[in-house]
Amino acid sequence: MARVTVEDCIDKVENRFDLVLLASHRARMISSGSAITVERDNDKNPVVALREIADTTVSPEDLKEDLIHSLQKYVEVDEPEPDVPLVGAAPGAGVDSDDTEVAPTDRMTEEELLKGLEGLTPPEEQPEDDAE
Repeated sequence: MARVTVEDCIDKVENRFDLVLLASHRARMISSGSAITVERDNDKNPVVALREIADTTVSPEDLKEDLIHSLQKYVEVDEPEPDVPLVGAAPGAGVDSDDTEVAPTDRMTEEELLKGLEGLTPPEEQPEDDAE
């Protein structure tokens, strides 16, 4: 990489390791067809990415967010939970007997759950010793 270009980027991104990550991510974006924001001047994609960061035509913060988003395997979406009244919260709240809603006081402990699950599974077959 061009030393002059890296030196120009250091005041935009202080950490050289972060700069390498951001520039390589931007170079991959350019390779996949993203539009460049500076003149190419017969430079390769990593140098173009560094020049974009140095000229602040691409925001390092936006690149960092995009890099993080591209590395995530599971993206949690913050959706508001619907307001569901608790069972027994108000008399006559319209809760049917068919409702599967569980009140916080009716929750099982882990030990109770394990005992219940042990009762559901068939016992393992053990070889019978008829010789004795």
